[in-house]
Amino acid sequence: MFAFHLKGMIGAVLAGALAGVVSAIASGHMQAGWVVAVVLLCFVVVLAAGLTRRLRTTYTVTNERLEIDVGLLSRHLHHTRLERVQNVNCSQTLVQRMLRVGTVDFDTAGEAGFDFCFRGVANPREIVRTVDRALREPRRVGRDV
Repeated sequence: MFAFHLKGMIGAVLAGALAGVVSAIASGHMQAGWVVAVVLLCFVVVLAAGLTRRLRTTYTVTNERLEIDVGLLSRHLHHTRLERVQNVNCSQTLVQRMLRVGTVDFDTAGEAGFDFCFRGVANPREIVRTVDRALREPRRVGRDV
């Protein structure tokens, strides 16, 4: 998400510069009000898009499976059983460490078609520990009625 917001900020500044050039050509001098309005509008659009991206993805860890649920209007559910998890890797860039987020990547048996990653999650090491505990937890064979 940091890269997304950084690109949005650069885009907002470029849009503001373009608004300044266009206003200077149209009226003979740059109108700061238009520049500020365009930059603020771009910032609001980027923040709203980032929030939407964040809200549309839900990660779930249960004692039986891992799930990635993506979408707002239409939904796509990707899941794998815990016993298929072979390796769990946690990575954080310097910026992610400062923001206390990271990526947890799950290597799963026989599922090469989908990149099973929890991206931009808070406390990624805690997620790794949670999955490890769920893998070591004894499973119940029957169901309670």
